[in-house]
Amino acid sequence: MGTRRDKQSAVEKAVHDACRDGDFELAATAALNGFGGEIFGFLVHRLNSESDAAEVFSDFVEDLWRGLQAFEWRSTVRVWMYVLARNAANRHARSPARRASRNVPLSQAPALCEAALQVRTRTRMHLRSEVKSAVAHLRDALPPDDQLVLSLRIDKGLSWAEIAQVLADGRDVGAKERSRAAARLRQRFQKIKARLRKQAEAAGLLDGGDPSPS
Repeated sequence: MGTRRDKQSAVEKAVHDACRDGDFELAATAALNGFGGEIFGFLVHRLNSESDAAEVFSDFVEDLWRGLQAFEWRSTVRVWMYVLARNAANRHARSPARRASRNVPLSQAPALCEAALQVRTRTRMHLRSEVKSAVAHLRDALPPDDQLVLSLRIDKGLSWAEIAQVLADGRDVGAKERSRAAARLRQRFQKIKARLRKQAEAAGLLDGGDPSPS
């Protein structure tokens, strides 16, 4: 815990020192590098959409850069950044198409643009890794036979007929029986997917995606 607080304090100091020196691009870049990842993650969870979060994050970066010049240090930079992000998200909810009318030329701040891009990329990868781990946990909670069906179909790429043969424990079954078994497995697979999707949605893990490819 102490290490985290030390890092936060170091970021706060770096932003404060840069603002004191009048280098607001450096200040905003330091703030983004220090706290931008958690801000982007906050927006993804708040908006339940990576694409919307990316757009709102761009607005947030503009607000950060412009606002630092008038920031009065009544709170920590970190808390103020959450306020800016929340306000940007609220504006987006009220008027999703308004962005073209509020355009700050961030091309004048290339280091800030690069930091924003890196933050989005790193955070997206981290969030997707978290989702994959959470979905894997949901799969691990399924009954063993359901886990086996998912594994053979998704991870190993076996056909339904081949999976039917595996589940028949190697018994030599006729073509008709194998075909019926394959059809039952396909239906079972869809039910497993539906159950996983429902659980993933309840856990807030989905952004219009699917926890298990068909």
